[in-house]
Amino acid sequence: MASVTSLSDSVQQHLASALSAALPEAAGADPLLRRSDRADYQANGILALAKKAKANPRELATQVVSGIVTGEVIADVEVSGPGFLNITVADKAITENLAARYADDTGRLGVPFAAHPGTTVIDYAQPNVAKEMHVGHLRSAVIGDAMVRLLEFTGENVVRRHHIGDWGTQFGMLIQYLDEHPHELDHKESEVSGEEAMSNLDRLYKTARKLFDSDEEFKTRARRRVVDLQAGDEKTLAIWQKFVDESKIYFFSVFDKLDMEVRDPDIVGESGYNDMLAETCRLLEESGVAVRSEGALCVFFDDIKGPEGNPVPLIVQKSDGGYGYAATDLSAIRDRVFNLKASTLLYVVDARQALHFRMVFETARRAGWLNDDVSAVQLAFGTVLGKDGKPFKTREGETVKLENLLDEAVERATAVVREKAEKVGLTEDEIVENGRYVGVGAVKYADLSTSAVRDYKFDLDQMVSLNGDTSVYLQYAYARIRSILRKAGEARPVAHPELELAPAERALGLHLDQFAETVLEVAAAREPHKMAAYLYQLASLLTSFYDQCPVLKADSPAQVENRLFLVDLTARTLHQGMALLGIRTPDKL
Repeated sequence: MASVTSLSDSVQQHLASALSAALPEAAGADPLLRRSDRADYQANGILALAKKAKANPRELATQVVSGIVTGEVIADVEVSGPGFLNITVADKAITENLAARYADDTGRLGVPFAAHPGTTVIDYAQPNVAKEMHVGHLRSAVIGDAMVRLLEFTGENVVRRHHIGDWGTQFGMLIQYLDEHPHELDHKESEVSGEEAMSNLDRLYKTARKLFDSDEEFKTRARRRVVDLQAGDEKTLAIWQKFVDESKIYFFSVFDKLDMEVRDPDIVGESGYNDMLAETCRLLEESGVAVRSEGALCVFFDDIKGPEGNPVPLIVQKSDGGYGYAATDLSAIRDRVFNLKASTLLYVVDARQALHFRMVFETARRAGWLNDDVSAVQLAFGTVLGKDGKPFKTREGETVKLENLLDEAVERATAVVREKAEKVGLTEDEIVENGRYVGVGAVKYADLSTSAVRDYKFDLDQMVSLNGDTSVYLQYAYARIRSILRKAGEARPVAHPELELAPAERALGLHLDQFAETVLEVAAAREPHKMAAYLYQLASLLTSFYDQCPVLKADSPAQVENRLFLVDLTARTLHQGMALLGIRTPDKL
């Protein structure tokens, strides 16, 4: 089915025609139409056009109104203030538009695909091998997963990349320690859970680090091992691979708890670009983008200086010949642009790394790897804070493990679900399943409903509350509709455009009409918090509708059918919108 023209687009077309008739030189001008508290829509563009044409704005507005045909789409237009247009849409147009969305058998609710889709490589969920995932990994995973879903829904070809930390000095240390203590990881893969596997590695890492810091001879042996690793020594690589495999068991278990799909082929860590590092350096040096400074290969920037005014370079290759993060990140850009044919590179990375990526992107532009056809963007995110407004830590002052946080969220949510279980007839299996969906959904929504660049407070009590801007409120709204539909008996959802709509029905219908443009805008602007805001507003309008408009006890069979149609479309929209954020909507809650 083709996409559905939104009411705002239809109104915009009527306005544009009347505007160009009243002022021919304004043909194609934007009437600046937006939703309004004073009417269904308000158009503010006439003031600027009148100023440009040296005309009286109110007179021009009156002239435009006289040329607008009312009836099928627009029910009424009035001039307000100095030249605003307040526009009321016909009830019939609202219902017919929603009926077209409801009839979309593709499940897209009439949402069109983006006009010019391309290929986006999205770099997100980047844990480190041999280290447990903590609360700091949450945002990259959750925001990145939502962006994958949103972009794919709009027709973008999305390539997922998990740039895991699996290379560098710490692996020489780990490998050397394990080589000298070969029984530290003696267990069969089938005998341990992902959490146990990582707990073993984490313990090993801390022990090796302690020895590395206190024993100069071990430190020397460990550094030699780094050279062996980079040179591809067979035995060293075999031990390294064991670390990677053990870590992946754990990564997959955490991502499974987060209800996220992470596929093994999408995991391309720092090690995946080793073979490109030397060539990346050669290309940068030969082109003059990078220069040697005190033995290191550096890129300098006029506008990036240290506290004392000295230039702060991007170091691509160290003076000892080793490669840093910059070499790996630049090689990844080359791979993503030339091999994966990306038109957009999207990095969901902590805001504290903004300077690093600014320098890396500028270097890639100077080298010609990024240009007008290929862009790189950091979707930067802020910090997860505790209730005290400080970085989220345990009582002992340690970083909160992501698995522990998720387990507690599910435990709290399951208790909330269990309280209402008997009333809605949930089985024990359904209580457990819904508890997981509500708990994980609560954590994701709290993150996604905050603008990515802002910090936010992690408050589980608020997150699993049925009141306020929470995923539980939205999930409950969906489940409530499903309950009504189950109780409807033989009555079926059917649109009745001939019926007048109550104010709460109109408000709900006009907001449902905005779903398509919201999806496209959120995906294009990379702002998933605006999808969360749209869905919260939808659930709030649904609550007002319930209070004012009986569904199963409406005045006539036609009105029952029409209201069932309205709430069913609302349920479908909530379900689809939440799915785009990676959050499940249980049928019973």
